[in-house]
Amino acid sequence: MKKLTTAAALAVAAAFSLNAAAQTKSLKVQSSWPASLTIQDHLRILSERVDKLTGGSLKIEVLAAGQIVPAFEVLDATNKKVIDGWHSISYYWVGKSPVAALFSGPPGGPFGMDHMDYLGWLYVGGGLDMWREFYQKDLKLDLIVWPAHPSSPQAFGWFKKPLKSVADFKGMKCRQTGLNAEIYAKLGQSVVNMPGGEIVPSAQRGVIDCAEWVGGIEDLRLGLPGVFKYHYTPGMHENNSIGEFGLHLDVWKGLNAQQQAAIQSGINDAFIAWNTRWQRQNADAIEEMIKKHGVQVRRTPPDILIASLKAWDEVAAEHSAKNPTFKKVYESQREYAAKVVPAKRYMHPPYSFAANYYWPQEGSSPAKGSAKKAANSK
Repeated sequence: MKKLTTAAALAVAAAFSLNAAAQTKSLKVQSSWPASLTIQDHLRILSERVDKLTGGSLKIEVLAAGQIVPAFEVLDATNKKVIDGWHSISYYWVGKSPVAALFSGPPGGPFGMDHMDYLGWLYVGGGLDMWREFYQKDLKLDLIVWPAHPSSPQAFGWFKKPLKSVADFKGMKCRQTGLNAEIYAKLGQSVVNMPGGEIVPSAQRGVIDCAEWVGGIEDLRLGLPGVFKYHYTPGMHENNSIGEFGLHLDVWKGLNAQQQAAIQSGINDAFIAWNTRWQRQNADAIEEMIKKHGVQVRRTPPDILIASLKAWDEVAAEHSAKNPTFKKVYESQREYAAKVVPAKRYMHPPYSFAANYYWPQEGSSPAKGSAKKAANSK
């Protein structure tokens, strides 16, 4: 009798185990990033969060660029069901349509928006619906997309020689992507598009003279301080860029309500968890670049930043005139920014105001050193 009872218990346990295994889903999601970068950490954080929220019933297998398909092929690979999902940034798809760049936070915000403003446009102003409609109807892709990692504001770039003005760009071969390539081509650069993993070897071989990647920790891990001496920051080309996470529509529809809710919550959680950690990593990385690698970190000349915004206005006007969808999306962004940006400018003090008070820089403020003097007088 005891043997029968034990056998029955084992059979029940085995049945539960098989049922649990049958209910567990695993999604293959590949990114456009090398495995060593912190942008890839965002996908890892999302994977861990979804696993916990679903009690292990939904797992995301985190794959780096090239593990199944090349970095720039993840969108099409998902559409063809080679993989279940992708983690990238939409301006990589401007070869399909220039409209794609508008969903990654185009130059200047756009229109002065910061990350929270831009997320407001996506979630409150109808931007996310436009994004999904663009992929599904304009590009004819069976995909669903969400905003992912806020990898910005980004540095202006890396150079082998110091910059003084826009005139220095003439003849420079520089790695640029998306519509940013059109901006800097207008300013005189000879632009080259390539994945991040190809920047260092290309610089070593003399294929490029300068490169834009991200800034801070991403650039340090990629090895850019080893091939470039001058690092200029900030930039206006990606002061507000946001990446993307997406799935094939059939994969999304095959998830139950709890799993779908976990994806959305996981995306929101990963945004905050990754970004807060990234800010400290960037600060440590800049310090290491200067002290360990001898990088000269310099402020981008204001006339270059202004010139880049003017060039972007030209690029946006040209595409708006030719592409009704581009115009529709861009005007939607302008309309939303016209409400929130002026109001926020009244309510939010300039970041540099208190920063310069406590951490003064040369020529930054007439109140330079005031905090230090006040502290010493107590």
